[in-house]
Amino acid sequence: MARNLYFSEKVRSEMDLYADLVIEALKIYGQDVYYLPRDLVNEDVLLGDDVASRFPTSHKVEMYIENVEGFDGEGDLFTRFGVEIRDEATFVVSRTRFSAQVRRPDNDIATDRPTEGDLIYLPLANKMFEIQHVEHEQPFYQIENLPVYKMRCTLFEYSGEDFDTSIEGIQDIEKTGSYQYKICTTAPKKPTTTMLMDFQYDDNVFDSAYGPVGSISNVYVQTGGTYYTSPPTIRFVGGDPDDSAEAVAIIDSATGTVTSVTITNQGSGYETQPTVAFDGGSSIDSDYAVGDTVKQVLSSGVTITGEIQIIDLDSAGNDERCYYLAHVGADDGALHSFASGGSLLNVTNNSISGLTITSVTEDNKISETEQNQTFTDFSDDFLDFTEDNPFGDPENN
Repeated sequence: MARNLYFSEKVRSEMDLYADLVIEALKIYGQDVYYLPRDLVNEDVLLGDDVASRFPTSHKVEMYIENVEGFDGEGDLFTRFGVEIRDEATFVVSRTRFSAQVRRPDNDIATDRPTEGDLIYLPLANKMFEIQHVEHEQPFYQIENLPVYKMRCTLFEYSGEDFDTSIEGIQDIEKTGSYQYKICTTAPKKPTTTMLMDFQYDDNVFDSAYGPVGSISNVYVQTGGTYYTSPPTIRFVGGDPDDSAEAVAIIDSATGTVTSVTITNQGSGYETQPTVAFDGGSSIDSDYAVGDTVKQVLSSGVTITGEIQIIDLDSAGNDERCYYLAHVGADDGALHSFASGGSLLNVTNNSISGLTITSVTEDNKISETEQNQTFTDFSDDFLDFTEDNPFGDPENN
């Protein structure tokens, strides 16, 4: 005999109520996390692996952590290769909330459910977890409904992936764990210009208190300056005019210099000749920011690029600055390094002039953030390795 249709559990209102109660519980007892979909860049179709994965976006959503007495897994293990941290966690997310926050048309996510290999960043513990398995049938069809996903995750180990989010904790993983090149450059001078001015007195206008008054008829460029990437704003200072003069600067985009000044309003009533001031016209050094892609064209014609992770200024802030670059690669696919004496150009901003490279060093931050480094730092707190035998008896040292 078939089921009685009048007692069917598959009632839309009951199913929606059940899902809403789950969402409410997650909002009360859950944690805000960031879900990072994996973007495969260079997938190996034979082995199913991708050594150049990117995580270009992050999506904030609430999830419940099933682990109430600490992370699961084997914990901290001593192996022949050092200390390994094998923390595991199980995250629960509402299907409805996942679709609303992550699976949106503008996010361009290729799947409608969490995917193995994607990442979950937990700000509470400042840890990143990688999804190993997604369980979609627990709890099992209560009220004939499946309201949540359960994701079993392991602690993520960084191995050169590219993060392009705006979340500081996530970007720190890349900054402190990637293999980087330290490129030091000369700091360019700020844009500087000098001008000559033609000031003419108006014979037909006379001020009883100050005498003849005049206006500005022309401005000549004496020194066009350098490193301009946009026209500066021109101001005429002083002179106590009735109507202030106005002008615009013209720059040569190839050389970054001011070539001419066009008077758009000569002004009137100037009692004395004003001075010319220049504002803005951002210089090259202000065009380099964390996250920008920079390049150098080597003498062989090969172009090598990298992404800025950290910018260090010298103590004075003028003489030299250093850029830490990750994800370095060349357009011919071979291994190359940046070269001193060349020019470092900003690809992101299409810079017309570059910074002169003064030194190039490799900075292996990967070894600095290995899991056994935690044990090394801890041991340094109670073992004095300056002794001949820190493990022996004191009288034998």
